Amino acid sequence: MSVAESDVRLADWIATTFGHRPTDLAGFERALTHGSQAAANYERLEFLGDRVLGLVMAEWLFEVFAGEPEGALSKRLNALVTGAVCADVARELGVSAQLRLGKQARDDGAADSDNVLGDVMEALIGALYLDAGLSAARDVIRKAWGSRVVTHSSAPQHPKSALQEWAAAHNRRTPAYEVVERSGPHHAPRFTVKASIGPLAEAMAEGSSKQEAETAAAAALLGKLRR
Repeated sequence: MSVAESDVRLADWIATTFGHRPTDLAGFERALTHGSQAAANYERLEFLGDRVLGLVMAEWLFEVFAGEPEGALSKRLNALVTGAVCADVARELGVSAQLRLGKQARDDGAADSDNVLGDVMEALIGALYLDAGLSAARDVIRKAWGSRVVTHSSAPQHPKSALQEWAAAHNRRTPAYEVVERSGPHHAPRFTVKASIGPLAEAMAEGSSKQEAETAAAAALLGKLRR
């Protein structure tokens, strides 16, 4: 396939997926490019897209949950913009097939990595914002996240916050988190984290990021403590 044909196919995919035909394809190409493929990769656009996603989501939650206080809205926001959720959205949109990866990264499974897909989804939002503005980015985010925003009738409690509250309510030490093991390639790491409350109890869990592993370990420890 020629470069021109590849560009047309990518532009067609963007138009179909995001409802916007790009005026500057280069930004979207960069958003889909992993560091294993080129130095001009998605990282800067990910930084921008993360902020655009946060703003649009905050605005949306403020509108939908008009009676909720700041704390509850923050819990909802945090649950909706995690890397895992962004990765799920990316999979639904067919982002994996558009990724530009080096051979080793592709062989290592980067095309289905939560870390990579989550970052690329944010980078695509950043590219769309630059190319079409906030209104277009808002429309895409609301359509792509859809019913996820109203899945919980009450604001979800983050496991780490819930564990800390449990410890305080029972006069126990503040929960501690320790990375026990890190494995896997740079673009698709696996972390094993131990969560503990002094000598009372501990639990271990894995995740594709330190934060994800800590969250899973906190949830596992809460499950033990509440039995």
